[in-house]
Order: sequence, then C-alpha cells, then structure tokens
Amino acid sequence: AAQAAAAQALRALRAQRPAGLPRFPGITTYFPRQHLVVDASTRRNLELERTLLGGRREGTLLGLLDRTRTPMGARLLRAWLLQPLLDLAAIRARHDAVADLVSNRVRAGEVAEALRHVYDLERLTARVSAGTAMPRDLRALVDSLKKVPQLRAALAGAQAPLLQERAQSLDGRPDLVRLLDRALVDQPPAQLSEGGYIREGYSSELDELRTAAAHGREWIAELEQRERTRTGIKSLRVGYNQVFGYYIEVTKPNLHLVPPDYERKQTLANAERFVTPELKAMEEKILGAEERARELEQELFCELRLAAAHEADQLLATARAIAEIDVFVSLAEVAAERGYCRPEVDDGSVIEIRDGRHPVVEAIQAEEPFVPNDTYLDCDGHRLIILTGPNMSGKSTYLRQVALIVLMAQMGSFVPARQARIGLVDRIFTRVGASDDLASGRSTFMIKMTETANILHNATDRSLVILDEIGRGTSTFDGLSLAWAVAEYITRHIGARTLFATHYHHLNELAEVLDGVRNYRIAVKEEGDRVIFLRKIMPGGTDRSYGLQVARLAGLPEEVLERAREVLRQLEQEDLGRQVAPTGHAAQNIGAPVQLRLFEAAPDPLVEEIRRLDLDAISPIEALMKLRELQEQLRRCQ
Repeated sequence: AAQAAAAQALRALRAQRPAGLPRFPGITTYFPRQHLVVDASTRRNLELERTLLGGRREGTLLGLLDRTRTPMGARLLRAWLLQPLLDLAAIRARHDAVADLVSNRVRAGEVAEALRHVYDLERLTARVSAGTAMPRDLRALVDSLKKVPQLRAALAGAQAPLLQERAQSLDGRPDLVRLLDRALVDQPPAQLSEGGYIREGYSSELDELRTAAAHGREWIAELEQRERTRTGIKSLRVGYNQVFGYYIEVTKPNLHLVPPDYERKQTLANAERFVTPELKAMEEKILGAEERARELEQELFCELRLAAAHEADQLLATARAIAEIDVFVSLAEVAAERGYCRPEVDDGSVIEIRDGRHPVVEAIQAEEPFVPNDTYLDCDGHRLIILTGPNMSGKSTYLRQVALIVLMAQMGSFVPARQARIGLVDRIFTRVGASDDLASGRSTFMIKMTETANILHNATDRSLVILDEIGRGTSTFDGLSLAWAVAEYITRHIGARTLFATHYHHLNELAEVLDGVRNYRIAVKEEGDRVIFLRKIMPGGTDRSYGLQVARLAGLPEEVLERAREVLRQLEQEDLGRQVAPTGHAAQNIGAPVQLRLFEAAPDPLVEEIRRLDLDAISPIEALMKLRELQEQLRRCQ
C-alpha cells in the first residue's frame, strides 16, 4: 500500500511537470515502529517548535538546540527532534558522536568553522538536476564543495564510528570543482539574462566575440567624437534602442549643420535621429557579436549544469553527511555549554533522572538558578506518580522537563541532568494546558477529554504519559471522579509510566489502594500570609492548595482576599458538605449565609433551628415561647 501511494504521488508530480522531475535518489520507507511517536498534541504541549503563547521559535526546544550552520543541518535536526529513535544501537551511536565532539572542543570548533561557508547542497543539487540552477547556484555549489577537504581533515582524528563513516562519505568531487571554478566568475549574476558569468579564458570563441563587441563599443565612442568635430555640433550623440538600433541624434537648432550623408530615421519633438552607411555596417558587427556571445555563454553554462547534474547522487550523499555532522556539532556545542550529561538508554522500564532540569526554562532564566529534581519511574512499584502542589509552584514545568529529557535522550542528544537512565519509550503522551477551539465548537474541557481519550486508547506499557489537572473545567465531584478513574485505569489496565499532576488532594488516597502509585508534592515554605515556592519535589502528598496565597501574588485586591478567607473558614466548618450558619460576631462580619453551590440553595437557619428542637424534652409552655421567638425572627427577616 505504501509503495502504491508513493507511485501515485510520483505520477501526479510528473503530470504537473511535463518537462521532467529532479533526480530521485530513491524512496525511503518510514517505519513508525522505529521511532518514538510524537503526535501534534505532544509537539504543541511540549513546545518543541513553537511556543504556546505567541507561536514563537524562541523559547522552544528546537530554538535551544539549533546551533547548526547549514540549512540541511537545521532541517535534519528538526527531523530528529520530531522523530526520536527506538533503535538502541542507533541511539548509542549518536551519543558516541556527540561525546566525541564534547570531549574535543578544538575538533568541534574546526568543523564548525568549515561548516559556516557551506550552502544548501541538497536544494542546490535539486535545482541542478531539474535544470533550473542559475549561475550563483553553481558558484555556491563550488564554494561548498571546496570546504569538504577541510571538513575531512578536521574529522581525521575522530573516534566515534558515525563521525568516521560520515567523514568517509564526504566527496568533494574535485574534477567537478576544477571545471566549475575554471569556468565561472567569482561573483556571477543572479540570472542568465544578465550575462558575464563565464570566466574569461574558458572559451576562446566566447573571448573573441566579447572582444569584437567591446571593440565595437569603443568604435561607437570614437565615431561620436569624430562626428562632433566634423559637423561642429557639440551636442551630437550616438545612442541605441531596441527598435532602431544605433543612431545619431541632433537637436533641432543644429539641423542646418547636418551633412548630406546623414539619413533621417526618426523625428522627435526636440531632435531628429539619423544613420549613416558606416554606422549601419558596424551595428551589424557589434550586435551580431553580442547576440552570439550571449547565446554561446548560455550554451556553455547549460553544459556545466549538465556536468554537475551527472554527479547528483554523490552530491546528495555528501549533503546528507554534512547535515549529520552539522547536527552532531550543534548538539555537542549545547551539551558542553549547558553542562548536559550523556544518558544511559536501555530496553528496561526504568526512567531514573538525577538532578534533572528543564532545558528551555533553565536557559531563559539564566540569572536565577534552576532548581533540579530527581525522577524515578518504572513499570512495577513506581508506575504512576501523583504530584500535588499549589498553582505556580512548578508542577507543569517538572512534567514537561521529564518528557523533554526522555525525548532528547532518544533523539541522540545529551540531557540536562547530572545522571540519567532512560528505559526506551515508544510514545510520549501529554495532556498539559488547553484553550477553547471556537472554530470547531469545542470547549477547553472537551479538548482535555478528547486528548485524554486518545491516551487511554493508544498508550502502552512502554509509553510515557504526562497528565496535568485532569478533571478541571467541570464540577468538583465530576472532575475528581474523572481524575480518579483515569489514574486507576492507567495503573490497572495500561501500566504506562505516568506523571499525574493534580489539585485534587483526594487522589493521594490512590497510593493506599493501588499498587504502583506514589505520592509526591512540591515543597512550599510559609511565612505568615506569604508562601515561597521551593520548586523541589518531595515524597508524600499535600492537603493544601495555597490558592489564596497565590491570588495575593497575582495582585488581587485585599478586600477580595479578606472576603475569600471568611468564606474559606465557613466552608471548612461544613460537616459532610452541609453548611452551618454563622452566629454572633461571625454572622455580623459575613452577613447572610452564602449560596456556595450553583444548583443548591443555602440552608435556612430557622428551618435548621426547628429541625434541632427536641419536642419531647420541653414543656408545652417552653414550646409556646420558642414558637413566639421563631415567629419574631421570621418577622425580622421579612
């Protein structure tokens, strides 16, 4: 089916370009099982290419890792980032190459310097094969191939097998370079129509035609000066246009000085144009030489382009080798600069990270030291981590950090940690953050549930699942129920290694009833009404959200915060969800009981007082007095 689809695509391309297609080096089959799957949702949530806010490249993992010097290197780095590997041998080979360059910064610097002057060989070769390359394209091809010997020399001492293999694949095509270098000027024009791109001395015939045309132009200049002297017309000039060719122009005040051998050709408002037999004869020689020179120059260029097209396979192989070398240098440069470690990747189930850091946040917040954190996940006793903590404390950063470290390790990069052991992950699922999709009519909650459903249907025991605030966006009990059921289903039926951040503290009870669930929290330091986020992951759950403290940090008015504290105290006095009406001084401060639930009326204090009356324990007189008291209270309320 895949081959049939490729053939159909090729047939469609041929129909669109009857003149012919560029040379195809071959069709490569893509096997999804050879790569860690990164779907569109994960790509977006982890901000691999574009930030969630603003859609910028700066502030993404790609923006951080991309130190490539060539366009094909930049494209390959993006491909590696979006298609990490599952092949252990291939992953370790990439790590070997990066380690080689990290340990030898001089070699890495020499390679990087050579790469700075390499153009986009892949696209240049495509244009050459398609017959659309212009003079500047061939010059860029030559200048790029000239750097190949320098690259090979810089990689001569490399120990990593991948670097050695790529160095051997570098073929500078010296014969082609000599041919093109001898034929093309150093700074050719952009278009063939501009001419002047074939170097003098390459073609004797072209040189003769150019000389004839140049001498003809010199003769024209001499003719103009000679005619001025002969006629005494100081303003006489010899010009040229596409319609009449060369002409002699005389202004009307000087027409009485025109010699008899001048033949009138064109009349203008303020002048007249003439030709002479001598001028017409030279025009044929000049224009003939120029036209023939243009034609011959284009013929010679087409021959050069065809010679380059015959080397397309070797040029593409060299381009691919340069692209890989460029990516390795880029990854090594970032690893050395940021203090990354080489991860140990195996086919086990353990993900163990010591002092892991979020690569992008760490780089952006350079002035503030990043707080590192440990992570331990496996498919047995640590399958699912319930992470609780206040908003803004760093839960989402930690979740993304773990996912990014796994992805970086399997793409072949070093990782931001002191030590890392990564059991192969077949797919990374993320349910982090969301916004309404108005065009499709989907709310934030609907988007969250759709992404969660995708995880539950497709995750395996080798997947890494990142869940942030499942259940938020609906009622408290609905949200808690969904979050509990999702965590339970993943643990019992899927077994995926999972990080589950939540504000539902009741989920900490899962660790008591499910094997493989562990509770962790974000450490917080309280100073009066203030709260300081320590950003450190600690064992054990928490039963506080610190919402009011976070609201204070956000700048809410003090009046709103004070009222929120009063309502919070009232809620904390509830027993089994029932609200007790405040009395005395509290009643004066809070006022009438607040209707806290959207569809449930607040309980009536009079009704509650009547309900608490024990009629068997009071006398008839006491009952009558109590009834009068309640009647008076009812009148006051009205």
